[in-house]
Amino acid sequence: MKKTAILALASACLMAVPAVFTPVHAQDSDSPWLIRLRGINVTPDESSTVSAGGFADVDNTFVPELDITYFWNKHWSTELILAVAKHNVMARNTALGDLDLGSKWLLPPTLTLQYNFAPDGQVRPYLGAGLNYTVFFSGNNGDLDSVKYEDGFGFAVQAGADFMIDDHWGVNIDVKRLWLNTDVTLNNGLATADVDLNPWILGAGLSYRF
Repeated sequence: MKKTAILALASACLMAVPAVFTPVHAQDSDSPWLIRLRGINVTPDESSTVSAGGFADVDNTFVPELDITYFWNKHWSTELILAVAKHNVMARNTALGDLDLGSKWLLPPTLTLQYNFAPDGQVRPYLGAGLNYTVFFSGNNGDLDSVKYEDGFGFAVQAGADFMIDDHWGVNIDVKRLWLNTDVTLNNGLATADVDLNPWILGAGLSYRF
């Protein structure tokens, strides 16, 4: 999907949220705010086309993740997902053999719209879907003089549940799938790669409802 179409969809979704959901927290005992702190394992399910032949190989990583959720009413909420991850990248089986493309830091803030199935239960499952924007920064270039990654939008889906310990604290498990694509330029255009990262993100941690 073209970036312009994704941007238009994102704008429409964000503009529609206030009109669709009317907060009801004045008559609820719970605060509309919830935070989650998870440890997540990020596992890219990558595929790629490299102009010099071969394919990209991106390693897994384990990092902390902070999530901030706002409940519009008992069942509907939005969650802002924040984490920073570092990945090592190789280009394998190219015309020049295996190349170390170094490492890169990713900042992939993600906003999802969630439906909460049992908001007052001891077990509180939810499903979510939304948009991601990934920014590539810092790192090193490995065997090459320069490696540039293009920032971009992607889609996200998630499923998870909070297992409540008391009225405020819970244990959270969560799985997400992101669809992320980036164009990679090697040595100022000497070679290029079109890489789909599409990571699975498995997480567990604590939740707190204010």
